[in-house]
Amino acid sequence: MTIFQTKTQTRHGAAPRTADPAHPATTIVPLYGEIDIFTSPALRERLLRALRLSTGPLVLDLSRVSFCDVSGLAVLVGTQRRARALGITLRLAAPRSQTVRLLRVTGLDRVLTMHGSDQGEQPYRLPAQTRTGD
Repeated sequence: MTIFQTKTQTRHGAAPRTADPAHPATTIVPLYGEIDIFTSPALRERLLRALRLSTGPLVLDLSRVSFCDVSGLAVLVGTQRRARALGITLRLAAPRSQTVRLLRVTGLDRVLTMHGSDQGEQPYRLPAQTRTGD
């Protein structure tokens, strides 16, 4: 079983709270592997930590997520609700077709913003000032 890994990247390095409030940093959380009932609790904690550190949009890079079940969707929806309460925009970047289908079947494609799926949607492009390296 593959377990997800995350790495938070921001324009302003490890301390995004010190970012200029007029230009909040985009926080990118790349996810890898499977998001399921076994990995969802740890993912929830990781995303809550990312939200606490975020001052601007939170982008979840799903391009390397091989599987997502309904417990994973619950984590994404919960994160989106918490982000909205904090005034933070949550975006899903590059979800694979299985995840896109699951979002569409459940109607969550109308709740969660997706960009650049392998189903032909417009790719999410970070503004030049917020692009980050590995």
